Amino acid sequence: MGALIEIILPVFLVLGFGYGAVRVGWFSNSDVDALMRFIQRFAVPCLLFLAISRIDLKQDFDLRLLASFYTGAASSFALGLLGGRYLFHRPWEDSVAIGFTCLFSNSVLLGLPIAERAFGSAALSPMFTIIAVHSPFCYLLGISAMEIVRNRSGSYWAAIPSILKAMFSNSLILGIAAGFAVNLGGIPLPASLGAATELMARAALPAAIFGLGGVLTRYRPDGDLRIVLYVISLSLLVHPAIAYGMVTLFGLGQDSLRAAVITASMAPGVNTYIFANLYGKARRIAATSLLLGTAASAVSIWVWLQILG
Repeated sequence: MGALIEIILPVFLVLGFGYGAVRVGWFSNSDVDALMRFIQRFAVPCLLFLAISRIDLKQDFDLRLLASFYTGAASSFALGLLGGRYLFHRPWEDSVAIGFTCLFSNSVLLGLPIAERAFGSAALSPMFTIIAVHSPFCYLLGISAMEIVRNRSGSYWAAIPSILKAMFSNSLILGIAAGFAVNLGGIPLPASLGAATELMARAALPAAIFGLGGVLTRYRPDGDLRIVLYVISLSLLVHPAIAYGMVTLFGLGQDSLRAAVITASMAPGVNTYIFANLYGKARRIAATSLLLGTAASAVSIWVWLQILG
């Protein structure tokens, strides 16, 4: 129970503060929208930019670690998509949105603060390796699948402009790309610019957890709960189990195991609802999975922490 109280509970209390502040009227929905815009467009991109620009790509960018995590992610996406279509008989477009909800774990808003509390900031480098390609991988896979099923009667090549536009209008991806450019190009950041970016980055995680609590007030358990339970099971159990097995198979170290499993064990992220809302497909399922999955992850994360020691 120590991990639950000392590591997970503080994070979920901050999330609860955000939820309660909105529920009692101390923080309005427009305030939450403004805070989330700051987090998603400025603070988190700055955090990812700094992390990627400073990471040792030769030492930390391990393809076996990425294969371990993203094999689980892609498997969850495929199981979600095919389950939505053939188990629950949803249209192909809905099934892609359901698959994306299984795919996109809340790696930044929940994963980083929990991992930092559990293992210390020094253990975050492997997580940043995973997160560096998280948004590009997930959006490329999700958008490509959606554009393909929406364009079944036409040429798949016609979907490429839509895919690229959606990818490179995402500020998280832009922050990651800028970090890689600085890192690979050996470009030194001016001290004042680096300090300013660090100030922005420090605000990212606590503000993100508080803002996520405010966002969750908008969702209610709704829709087909059988599909929601299926999505939550894939997100909280199947994805981290595959990541655990793959890391063990590759014989990677404890830091890599912790990074892959903790990142994979997070509940569906806010981006899952954004994706569903973008296409107007399976929105109730995405919203309910986000709400109930976040609540259930308080227990499932504790279980995975016990397994990880």
